[in-house]
Amino acid sequence: MSTAPRPVSGTQHRLESHGYALDIASIGATVRRVTHEGRDLVVPFEADELRPAYRGAVLAPWPNRVVDGRYDWYGTEHQLPLTEPTRGHALHGLASWLDFSAMEVAPDALTLTAVVEPQAGYPFRVEVAVRYRLDADGLHTTVTGTNLGTGVAPFGTGPHPYLVAGDSPLDEWTLSLPAETVFEVTPDRLVPAYLDAVAEARGGAFDFRSPRVIGATEIDHAFTDLVRDDAGHTTVSVTDTDGRGVAMTWGIDCAWVQIHTADLLPSQGLTRLGLAVEPMTCPPDAFNLLIDVIGLAPGESGSASWRLHALG
Repeated sequence: MSTAPRPVSGTQHRLESHGYALDIASIGATVRRVTHEGRDLVVPFEADELRPAYRGAVLAPWPNRVVDGRYDWYGTEHQLPLTEPTRGHALHGLASWLDFSAMEVAPDALTLTAVVEPQAGYPFRVEVAVRYRLDADGLHTTVTGTNLGTGVAPFGTGPHPYLVAGDSPLDEWTLSLPAETVFEVTPDRLVPAYLDAVAEARGGAFDFRSPRVIGATEIDHAFTDLVRDDAGHTTVSVTDTDGRGVAMTWGIDCAWVQIHTADLLPSQGLTRLGLAVEPMTCPPDAFNLLIDVIGLAPGESGSASWRLHALG
């Protein structure tokens, strides 16, 4: 008896609630598609398509880059595989190609888990649990890392959605980014160089504290000193010319956000399709900078949450 081959992106899960629909692929616990009333809120990909550019993946046990793949942790130097070979870095953690198993399945909620096993460059055993939930306020995500091994394990996390404001080109979208500080990087390898006020950096090119049109601005930077509301939440949003759009909201567990205008692979038609908005628990190269890295003691857990929701 023949059966259909398993999709490239793994086991498929679908949640629906309050006009939202979510398609999750088990490889990388990946958000493959999110819609609201039929409108795409992220750049999607097909179930049998090899996931492009970390689109929708969960980033753990670190987001962004470890420069040169090397870091020192409690006096021991570690060398990670270089998964960003063109720049010579270890990119976006180790969980993005793991096959996550479903532990909770409901019409509007799903929990997936996988274990990062000890390996070259990261000799720690860490379980990564991802809980997705839909309600009238959008898609809620919580990522929890738990140290199942011995010794203190470095940990950080974040998502990698490419937000879609609407049908107009990205250059016409309006971005609201309430961040006071940007981490400047080297132009060739995107190595973190120094922190600068958004009002001063590159003549204010990264200053979107007052919402304005993105235009031709190219961004692939981390931002911090986030402006928060009375509940401690920060919201980054993009809106189309018709006023509709999408936003990401999160709390104090993520002090950083990576913004990327997706200027990549123009020959393959993948450039500037959406705006990557990645709340992060720690900055790029955190394992070396030792800024906001979560040190998980044996048996200890650390979590971060964020919400993706439609506007208009």
